[in-house]
Amino acid sequence: MTSTITATTTTTVTAVRRAAHLALAVSAALLLAAAAPATAGSGAGGDHLYLLVTTGDGRSSDTRGTLLLCDPPQGHARAAEACAQLDSVGGDIDALPAADVVCPMLYAPVTVRADGQWNGRPVEYRQTFSNGCVMGARTGAVFALDD
Repeated sequence: MTSTITATTTTTVTAVRRAAHLALAVSAALLLAAAAPATAGSGAGGDHLYLLVTTGDGRSSDTRGTLLLCDPPQGHARAAEACAQLDSVGGDIDALPAADVVCPMLYAPVTVRADGQWNGRPVEYRQTFSNGCVMGARTGAVFALDD
């Protein structure tokens, strides 16, 4: 009986933490979006993506997020590179060319999300990678929030 209560409590605490992280990240994104000037002819703020990176699994995780703006590039340390990479594929993250790297066969899951707009079209992307190396090889600078 004790293990059931502990598991439920742990799951509930983790869910509450995730919700708090997400609410904080969304609030920050909304504040940044409101402060960002609209660019002529590009809709309500130009090309932008709200990015979330969650490392870990359902038992323990760490979530970071940012708003990537591309006119001018800002949002994380490699924003200019991320914007250029996205521009080269019309904002289609799945179309980014994979880097030619060898990644370790280590399972340390990383889940990424991108929501926003590119060239006036909505972007919704969600993917879980086996580790950060594989994520970086497939998504380039887009989700490189730690660099």
